[in-house]
Amino acid sequence: MYQIKKVRADHVVDFAAEELKKYLRMMMPFAGEIDIIYDPEAKDGFRLGLLEDFGLDTSEVEDPVLDDVLHIDTDLEGGIIAGSNGRSVLMAVYRYLRENGCRWLYPGVDGEHIPLKDIEPVKYHKKADHRFRGVCNEGAESQQCMLETIGFNAKVGMNVYMIEFDCPYSYYEKYYSHTYNGKNRPPEMITREQVTQWKRQCEVEISKRGLMYHDMGHGWTAEPYGISSVRGWTTSDQQLSEDQRSYLAMINGERALYKGVPINTNLCMSNPKVRSIMANAIADYAEKHWNVDYLHVWLADGKNNHCECDECKKMIPTDYYLMIMNELDEILTAKGLDTRIVFICYVDTMWGPEKVTIKNPKRFSLLYAPIHRTYTESANENTEKVAPQVYKRNKWVQPRSMEENLALLRTWQEKWHGPCFSYEYHFWKNECYDPAGMYLAKRIYEDIRGLKSIGVDGYVEDGSQRSFFPNGFAMYTYASTLYDRELKYEDIVEDYFSHAYGADWKQAAELLTEMSDTFNFAWFSNDKRIEVEGDPYLDPAQAENLKKIAPMAEKELELAKAHQFMPTRPQSISWLLLRRHSEFAKDLAEVMSAKAAGEQEKAEKLMKDFAHNFGRFECEIERYFDQRQYMYFYERIIQNGKKNIVSFVNGE
Repeated sequence: MYQIKKVRADHVVDFAAEELKKYLRMMMPFAGEIDIIYDPEAKDGFRLGLLEDFGLDTSEVEDPVLDDVLHIDTDLEGGIIAGSNGRSVLMAVYRYLRENGCRWLYPGVDGEHIPLKDIEPVKYHKKADHRFRGVCNEGAESQQCMLETIGFNAKVGMNVYMIEFDCPYSYYEKYYSHTYNGKNRPPEMITREQVTQWKRQCEVEISKRGLMYHDMGHGWTAEPYGISSVRGWTTSDQQLSEDQRSYLAMINGERALYKGVPINTNLCMSNPKVRSIMANAIADYAEKHWNVDYLHVWLADGKNNHCECDECKKMIPTDYYLMIMNELDEILTAKGLDTRIVFICYVDTMWGPEKVTIKNPKRFSLLYAPIHRTYTESANENTEKVAPQVYKRNKWVQPRSMEENLALLRTWQEKWHGPCFSYEYHFWKNECYDPAGMYLAKRIYEDIRGLKSIGVDGYVEDGSQRSFFPNGFAMYTYASTLYDRELKYEDIVEDYFSHAYGADWKQAAELLTEMSDTFNFAWFSNDKRIEVEGDPYLDPAQAENLKKIAPMAEKELELAKAHQFMPTRPQSISWLLLRRHSEFAKDLAEVMSAKAAGEQEKAEKLMKDFAHNFGRFECEIERYFDQRQYMYFYERIIQNGKKNIVSFVNGE
């Protein structure tokens, strides 16, 4: 009979022991019960604890709280499963199970590939290649998908989970209102109080696994001043007092909410009172939420909208931003709080500081968020070095090339020598621009392979928590490569597809690759800025190219039908998703072919029909596919990328 012995009292090690027991019992259902006991002196059975508990070398660990080192030394009877911290012990358990054939291909029980087999000896030791490996909530999210995603992330080797906003109501509302699928699903009631409770539930699940909890982000330019930003990027009808208006950035001689949206509104940061209010509000939040490992302090989500008053023009926004960081550090230090603070290289603060420096660098990390970058190339040691764009208040141009973005990152790196990781957007609108997913997976792989050369130590991905359509390969590639950058892309393909689809996995991989190439990410993303007669998506050649998708979709459907009954649950899910994807791809190609051909009225009608018709499957595949996110960005393409437009898809 197997025994699991915890040599250390730690709540994450407790959970790791329970997970090991669960999956061992699933693998060997007739091997009998498995006891879990606490025994600091254990010499046999499965022994779970930290590296130091077993006298193992810890010299490679720079920071035992942040660095993940996994160590496994087991035989047929058990053995040592250890890590540099509690989270790493849990990850070592999952790695031990993985070495014994287990895979987690999608979130939830339907994504678990657990073989029926006896355990085999495992010897394994590795330090994760990047310190920051995680995701941030975005898209239209349900609570069930949030909980399952947190569990999935730990199983595939990620160590960070971020929840944006004090109350992430706007993301939940996008799901429960069922926009872009109103014909099939009536809206459901959701309250701010319920969302706040759900956030706390997520925090408990994050803590249970020892994941590094990152919190907040946008909102600090509104909430501390009594301006509600809970509805996200929608306009506000809140009536502001004269005091509140005096705090806001002056643009064209007026202090007001920027285009009516609080979360997009910047402040008069040269005003000492404005800085003090924000710094004290952040410190109060940190004191009440001491479970937060990294507290993100970002400015407004708008760009080219900083204050134009005479005082603010004396320094660039980044300098005033760092003044707030220094004041915040002083308050946190006085309160005896060791909360880590993340400041962001984003839109107007892409430019590094000119006059102000961080006084206590041990508290801070830099977040590099190149939201305007191209996704048709990756940065690496061969990326050409160019001079950075000169900052022009409210008149700078979006940097698109990797050369331009890295030039701005270097303006920070010349002054900041502390931790730096990236906030990325592969799973936001970009996943919608690659409807078959294979292009995006390869881009993610190449992006991560270049991180070390540009001085960035990992990613937190902004994107939907339902990024698993037509499969989870892109997310699997993301997690796998961040953990081990030496993996070969072809090996990741075979690993994922062979477990997800079975013996005929190559047919699925080859077909999706062909579809991905045909959809043409560069056109979808408008990355090459093709423009004919004012419409950036007008491209007759692409209109003809997209007609090739229909026969591919028919082949995909036939292939999926031939694999309707599969031996494992993940394989059944994978082929079901391909079956639904065949209809998705065929109808989407028809919509976009009309758009590329310049048939605007036809494209709008087809787009509306597409959203309504494919919405029939939302309940069936919603764990994997974000209906709202995809349809929102496709409608934007049909409307020529215009913002602040009235949705015609939601018109009925």
